[in-house]
Amino acid sequence: MRISDLFPLYLSLYLALTATLFGLLIGLPIAWFLAHSKWKGREVLDSLISIPMVLPPTVLGYYLLIILGRNSWLGKLAERLGTPLVFTTRGAIIAATVVSIPFFIKTARSAIEGIPSNLLDAARVLGRTELSIFFFVIIPNAWRGIATGLVLMFARALGDFGTTLMVSGGIPGETLTMPIAIYNSMLAGDQSTANLLALIMAGTALLVLILINILNRQVGRRGNR
Repeated sequence: MRISDLFPLYLSLYLALTATLFGLLIGLPIAWFLAHSKWKGREVLDSLISIPMVLPPTVLGYYLLIILGRNSWLGKLAERLGTPLVFTTRGAIIAATVVSIPFFIKTARSAIEGIPSNLLDAARVLGRTELSIFFFVIIPNAWRGIATGLVLMFARALGDFGTTLMVSGGIPGETLTMPIAIYNSMLAGDQSTANLLALIMAGTALLVLILINILNRQVGRRGNR
């Protein structure tokens, strides 16, 4: 197999890693807000965030096309800035993030809600600011749930097919991810290539998950010392 044939694998890993990073930066504050806010509409917000988990991928991809397309205000703005979103790697990253971020937010929220309230109250009594509590109390105590959410998000982004295909188009050498490449091989009747790509995809996903679990275990041992 030529190195160029592995482009879909490189792209899939890149999309999954980038989506996971964005998910951490965007999703963690949202999870904290949902866990501690007394706003009456927080459950409605949680439901809206969870919609990508239940919508068919093609439906979600269709709505993203409407939002990011050239006829939308966001699409027109991106076109003027010279950074079109649809049928580009940027669009694929957005699709992977939207599809996978609910898994992280819900898992992280549950972990944050599991922190005893008296621990947070004690930190406030000692003069800690809310920002300080977030970084030095909440994250250290909820890191296992946060790490689990990141793993789930990475795995979901890595294997996304329908939504990414709708938004990015699966252009060879540009936006062709591993799941789309497997699908194209099946359509072309190339069973051997499809089997090889599927095996590489499964092995890569398994290897990444094993490495993440090992790292999490090492962090846990250090935290228990």
